[in-house]
Amino acid sequence: MKFAIALAALLGVGTAPALAGTYVNVESNQSFTGTDFTEAVTDVHLGFEGGGPLASWYVQGGPAIINGDAIDGTTQFSGKTGLNISATEKLDVYGEISLLTAEDTDNSYGSKIGAKFKF
Repeated sequence: MKFAIALAALLGVGTAPALAGTYVNVESNQSFTGTDFTEAVTDVHLGFEGGGPLASWYVQGGPAIINGDAIDGTTQFSGKTGLNISATEKLDVYGEISLLTAEDTDNSYGSKIGAKFKF
């Protein structure tokens, strides 16, 4: 049920910007403890992006296929939204917020902030 609600919210937000670019992003992230594999999360996201010369944004979401060493495979919902701002001609500042739903525990959230210096 959480998946359906989150997907409906994503599609509702994504249809608003008529000029936004649509894309598909497939990404797999693996986790290891030392040399022991612990988990792989593969996101299959539908996304929308837009912006202008000084700033760009994106929002994406979809199923997250989770497989692990000590867990049975499961599918949850994951999503990300981010913003990139051109602070100067040689400096970009960016940020991202992400989420991953969970059935038997609290949802997972993440954030990222950074800067890119161009030479």
